[in-house]
Amino acid sequence: MQVILLERVDKLGAMGQIVRVKDGFARNYLLPQGKALRATEANRARFERDRAVLETRNAEQRDAAQSVSGELDGAAFILLRQAGESGQLYGSVSARDIASEASGLGVAVNRTQVKLDHPIKSIGIYQVRIALHPEVSVTVSVNVARSQDEAEAQARGEVLTGPSSEREEARAAAEALFEEEAAPDDLSIEDGTEDETPAADETPAADETPEVPEADEKA
Repeated sequence: MQVILLERVDKLGAMGQIVRVKDGFARNYLLPQGKALRATEANRARFERDRAVLETRNAEQRDAAQSVSGELDGAAFILLRQAGESGQLYGSVSARDIASEASGLGVAVNRTQVKLDHPIKSIGIYQVRIALHPEVSVTVSVNVARSQDEAEAQARGEVLTGPSSEREEARAAAEALFEEEAAPDDLSIEDGTEDETPAADETPAADETPEVPEADEKA
């Protein structure tokens, strides 16, 4: 089916373009969502007549989305779920779940705006794009974990999935790096010179009296 786009649509085109799409996609999404019209002669004439109004409305919606994008861009969410030792979730995290978390910040987000190719099915940290408007997108971080402690560990870069030996090895490496960065400088003097105080056994005792050679006895 050929349709006239009434707004920019990802991977299809910009407002006013005539594109060919699958019939099901047009009937189930583009047409009912008001994103396109069938490309008939009557609708082409209608679009040209209403183009100025559509462009003005689009600009207003774009500016509104841009004004609130800063409140959401870069936000981080923690979603706690049950999962097995391998990290596989007993269920999944969907676009609806992420939209609900994002809306909690005061910016209205619906599931169709969350650009998630497939549901999240294992623990980890995911970067997810949210399209507040066809021309305004933000990226949020979604930390899926089994507990608050695990979410914090994941945020520090710890590995929480896979064989336990690998997780322990990664954890030990992270701890060693942290200790190395936190270790104090070996230098004890502010100007960077080492402390050269002589060892205790090399310093003469304060009460020692130097030996004086005895005078030769006169015959």
